[in-house]
Amino acid sequence: MPPFLRSELPDLAAFSVVVRRRSFKAAAIELGLTTSALSHAIRRLEERLGAKLLNRTSRSVPPTAAGLRFAARLEVGFEEIGSALSEIDDISSGAFGELRLNIPADASRLLVSPVLATFQERFPDMRLTVVVENRPVDMVAEGFDAGIRYGDTVPEDMVAIALTAPLEWVVVGAPKYLDTRGRPREPRDLTTHSCLRLLLGDNSHFRWELGNGDAMVRIDVPGTCTISDTQTTIDAAVDGLGLANVLRRRVEPELRDGRLEVIMPDWSSTGAGFHMYYPSRRQNHPALRLMTDLIRSREGLVRERQLDLLCRRQ
Repeated sequence: MPPFLRSELPDLAAFSVVVRRRSFKAAAIELGLTTSALSHAIRRLEERLGAKLLNRTSRSVPPTAAGLRFAARLEVGFEEIGSALSEIDDISSGAFGELRLNIPADASRLLVSPVLATFQERFPDMRLTVVVENRPVDMVAEGFDAGIRYGDTVPEDMVAIALTAPLEWVVVGAPKYLDTRGRPREPRDLTTHSCLRLLLGDNSHFRWELGNGDAMVRIDVPGTCTISDTQTTIDAAVDGLGLANVLRRRVEPELRDGRLEVIMPDWSSTGAGFHMYYPSRRQNHPALRLMTDLIRSREGLVRERQLDLLCRRQ
């Protein structure tokens, strides 16, 4: 079947109204047509599709099984068109209201902060609220439009869009600490070291995940210092308080200038990347789409720079 022409869209719209109203007369009044013209439009559509869409009776016009399925698919398409038109109206009027995001500290530092200036330039009159916290939240109950989390922690009933590639976790330590306490070569060596333990948002301690696949081991590392914030953990590691298990991207500056070094590189771990997630199957808010696009575009540039540096090293 050849694709529908733009001139045939009115027939599709008319059919949707007839299915919704279950009456040619009521649908004709809503559309501003005569019942005869509306009936001709539906017959024209049925001939075009080669399928009966409506069961015509003296009292009502209920859809056939095929017509009901077709109407449901059309409704999704018309909702998207309506959303697009609403977005244009919003852009014209500058009326975007408020966008509320809930994100963890690492995502704030790596993803959102770098694009905030550009985002505000595009939507200067919109109210943006960014709540940075690491605890799990009920997004709908707490009034958030969207959030960012690691992909493997996003609730199953949410829509998730990948923002980054999988992320590398490494164990790092300050040279002055390592020169004094030694450099562990494998996970069991950590038992004789001071480790900076991570407190998760649900107040549980994170068990370090070292290695990948079947070789991965999870260790409840020893240590007297427990911290819930990545930057505080990094600062403590730089000061020689102990070893830290962190996202490699969070310590790139410290690795470059020698304040920290990666230990047990063969036991680094690859985890899920960050995802933008939200409760609706349709990403209605144009500002949320822009935020997502800005982050993903910047992430593409970050990966290109990382690959370039890797090639230079080789």
